[in-house]
Amino acid sequence: METDGHFARKDLLGLEDLSSEEILTVLQAAKSFQEISRREVKKVPTLRGQTVINLFYEPSTRTRTSFELAAKRLSADVVNFTVSESSAVKGETLVDTARNIESMHSDIIVVRHPVSGAPHLLARIVKSAVINAGDGTHEHPSQGLLDLFTIQEHKGKLEGLKVLIVGDISHSRVARSNIYGMRTLGLQVTVCGPPTLIPVEMERMGVRVTYDFDDALTKTDVIMMLRIQMERQHGGLYPSLREYARLFGLNRDRLNRAKPDVLIMHPGPVNRGVEISPEIADCTRSLILEQVSNGVAVRMALLYLLSRGAYGKAAH
Repeated sequence: METDGHFARKDLLGLEDLSSEEILTVLQAAKSFQEISRREVKKVPTLRGQTVINLFYEPSTRTRTSFELAAKRLSADVVNFTVSESSAVKGETLVDTARNIESMHSDIIVVRHPVSGAPHLLARIVKSAVINAGDGTHEHPSQGLLDLFTIQEHKGKLEGLKVLIVGDISHSRVARSNIYGMRTLGLQVTVCGPPTLIPVEMERMGVRVTYDFDDALTKTDVIMMLRIQMERQHGGLYPSLREYARLFGLNRDRLNRAKPDVLIMHPGPVNRGVEISPEIADCTRSLILEQVSNGVAVRMALLYLLSRGAYGKAAH
């Protein structure tokens, strides 16, 4: 496949620093790789001989599996590193773990870590390419890219679209990556949720803040629902899940107020009956499963673009 050469980075640590050209290069590459997953034989030799390490310090279903599938469909060798079965439980540091992994001649390390900035630390000390698969509450760049790709596939454009992100904005690395990427590409972003779950810096990031879900619904092209990240909270941020669902849950009555062609998205995992009702999660306007499918193509694009010698070159 061919790219236009606007992606010459060693690592992908976040979308905050990516230019519009770099983001569009990833989306263009993902379009090419999307076709591979639809073939009877879902494999190309693009990364044959390269080794991809999935280094996950937090639970993951979609992200880890899709990075593994992406690497295997590019013919890379894949090693899944499970923290509970590693020397990390004996006290080995992230840095020592990464250095040991690199000494085995890894080419790309995909890392998820509960501490914000952990992938940035790794990128400074290892020669391998590093992909941030989610760090604390900071960023989740591959999710932001696959969300942009999914929107572009359905709307045919990105610039000028209005996106409403609803839920636990404070603890959402997905929200931050989406905001960075969307603002760079000219989308208009509004965030909505309880005041206790929206950080004060949102307006400084160039987004609109509202606490009125019903009003914001009527003006949006894309609704992105987020789950409440109870594992990152210490309680007292909202009265109850029932009250939260009443004010900020997406259900049939609310959806009827939105545009007929509005897109419904959710990065998962979905808490059905809290931020979104089951019937809406499974309705024809929901792109939740399509996001998962597109995640493989986007992550194939990232592995290709970050692989040694792949910067802007052709691969077959």
